[in-house]
Amino acid sequence: MNKVYPDAASALAGIVQDGQTIAVGGFGLCGIPEALIGALRDSGVTGLTAISNNAGVDGFGLGQLLTTRQIKKMIASYVGENKEFARQYLAGELELEFTPQGTLAEKLRAGGAGIPAFFTKTGVGTIVADGKEIREFDGEQYVMEHSLVADVALVKAYMADRAGNLVYRKTARNFNPNVAMAGKITIVEVEKLVEVGEIDPDQVHTPSIFVHRIVVNANPEKRIEQRTVRTEA
Repeated sequence: MNKVYPDAASALAGIVQDGQTIAVGGFGLCGIPEALIGALRDSGVTGLTAISNNAGVDGFGLGQLLTTRQIKKMIASYVGENKEFARQYLAGELELEFTPQGTLAEKLRAGGAGIPAFFTKTGVGTIVADGKEIREFDGEQYVMEHSLVADVALVKAYMADRAGNLVYRKTARNFNPNVAMAGKITIVEVEKLVEVGEIDPDQVHTPSIFVHRIVVNANPEKRIEQRTVRTEA
């Protein structure tokens, strides 16, 4: 089975549709699948529910899909860098399901592991727990959270072999492995493609069984979210 596609548009072809739930990896702007997000924008699909730690920034990352009004709902833990996101939400144009960051990561991991729900102390006694089951364990209260499974997962890894075994680099390892697990179909953007057997099995972060399609983007922009420059006195 050939998992490697010539470009991001062909990797999404026949997969993405209106109204789907799309999980997108990345942490801020680090480790986001830039080419796949651009191809998703260009596909014109609408009514999407996007699961991601954040919503990109204005005009970049998932911020592009907010500008084009392709996202109807965000499930996220941090959205503070995107003015268009704030405008749409405050105007009632965008649905938002705020989720604590660790809970979001576990909801994705649990979904990929086939665990339908779990209990956590995070959010007990706050609006996060409104309408959810609360149960006591060993004298402590916990809130039940349902796991997340996406129709499509878009993931960024540093390296893949042709079978789809993945290696991430540093902060890009935040969320991407969990997103890769949580997708019914997982499409991965990588900077480097190698032959099967060239990756040490002990260094594989996501095994190939989770990966359906691969596209190479050897030179991503890797934009910096907030740049601070020191000036010499």
